[in-house]
Amino acid sequence: MALLNSAARPNASRIVELSNLPLAILGLLSIALVLWQWRAAAGYLLGRRRQVASGAAAVTVLKPLKGCDAETEDCLVSWLNQDHAGPVQVLCGVSTPDDPACALVRRLIELHPGRDLRLLITAERLGTNGKVSSLAQLSRQARHDVLVVSDADVRVPPDLLRQLTFELGAAANALVCCLYRLANASTTAMQWEAVSINSDFWSQVLQARAFGPLDFALGATMAFPRKALEAAGGFEAFVDQLADDFQLGHRLVRQGGEVRLSSVVVECWESPRGWGEVWRHQLRWARTIRVCRPLPYFFSLLANGTLWPLLWLVYSGPWVSGPNWAWPAGIAGLVLRAATSWDQQRRLDGGSGRRAPWWMPWFKDLAQVPLWAAAFLGNTVEWRGERYRVRRGGRLERSERLGIGD
Repeated sequence: MALLNSAARPNASRIVELSNLPLAILGLLSIALVLWQWRAAAGYLLGRRRQVASGAAAVTVLKPLKGCDAETEDCLVSWLNQDHAGPVQVLCGVSTPDDPACALVRRLIELHPGRDLRLLITAERLGTNGKVSSLAQLSRQARHDVLVVSDADVRVPPDLLRQLTFELGAAANALVCCLYRLANASTTAMQWEAVSINSDFWSQVLQARAFGPLDFALGATMAFPRKALEAAGGFEAFVDQLADDFQLGHRLVRQGGEVRLSSVVVECWESPRGWGEVWRHQLRWARTIRVCRPLPYFFSLLANGTLWPLLWLVYSGPWVSGPNWAWPAGIAGLVLRAATSWDQQRRLDGGSGRRAPWWMPWFKDLAQVPLWAAAFLGNTVEWRGERYRVRRGGRLERSERLGIGD
C-alpha cells in the first residue's frame, strides 16, 4: 500500500503541473502585454510643444453644457484665456433655459466683454444623443472653418489652440484629438477611475497605434475643419450614436481622412463622486468600448496584469513538485504592474499631479473582471442624467427602466 501511495504522488503532482500550464501561459502573456503597453507609452513625447510663434487660424469652440459644478467656471475660463492670435468664437449650448449653466455663461459674458462668447439654447432634440444634438445646433452658428469640440469638464493650457491648429495644418480631411487625464481624483472611487484613465487608457491608445494609424477619435477635445465634418455627414449623422467621437473619427478615416494624436494633454476636472457613480461611469465606458470594438474588448481580459499572475501564484502552491518558478515570476509580474502604472501616471501628469495609491492598479484590475463581464451581460447605460439602451452598431434608444443585466 505504501508503495502504491508513493507511486501515486508523482502522478498527482504531474497532473497539477500540467493543469497549471494554461495559467502559466496566461500569466506570462499578461506580463508581456503590460511591458508592451508601458513601452508604447514611454516612447511617446507627451507634452511636447511645437515652436509656433502665434496661431492665426480662426477657430470656433463648441461647448455643450448640462448643469455645472465647482469646476465648470475654471474649465470655461481656460478657453477664454487662450494665447491665440486668430479670432476665437466660443459657443456654449444648453438644452433648457433654466439650466444652471446659463447663469454661469451669462456672468462670464459680462466679465469678458472682449471675448466672442455666446450662449445658445439648443432645445431641438435631433436624436437620442443630447450632446450631439446640441453640437449640431451649435455648429450652425459657427462663424469659422476650424471647429474645436470639447467636453464641459475639460480645462486646457493657454497655448492649446495654437498647438492644435498647427498640428491640424492645412489638411481638409483630418482630425486632431488630445489625450486627457483625470486631474482631481478626490475620492478613493475616483482614484480607481484615475488608474483606468491616467495609467491604462492613454497607453492602450498608443499601443493600438502599433497596429496602424488611429481610426477613432478621443472626444474630450477634438479639432477639425468644417469640411471634414461635412464629409462625415455632419453632427446629424451621429445624433443616435453612443460613441459619437469614435464614429466621427472612424467615418473620417474610412473616407480617406486621418486622425492625428496631439502631444498636448488636457485635464478633466470633476466634482467628487462615490463608488456608485464611478461604477456607472465605468460601466458606460466598458459597454461603449464593447460596442465599438467587440472582439478586442473580449480579448482585453488577457492583458489583465493582476488577475493572471495572481491566479498563477494561488494555484502554484508548495505542493507542486520540482522547481517552482511561478512564485518569483508571479510576484515580479504584480510588482511590474504596480510600477509601470505609477510611471504611466507620472508621465501623463508631467510629474506634478496627485497619483493613485501604489496598490490601486491591483484593485482596479480585479474590479475590472466583473466590469468586463457586466459589459457583455447588459446593454443599458446612464449618461447625462438619462437612461438608454445600446442597440446594434452603438445606436442609442431611450430606456424607461434600469436593472442589472437589463
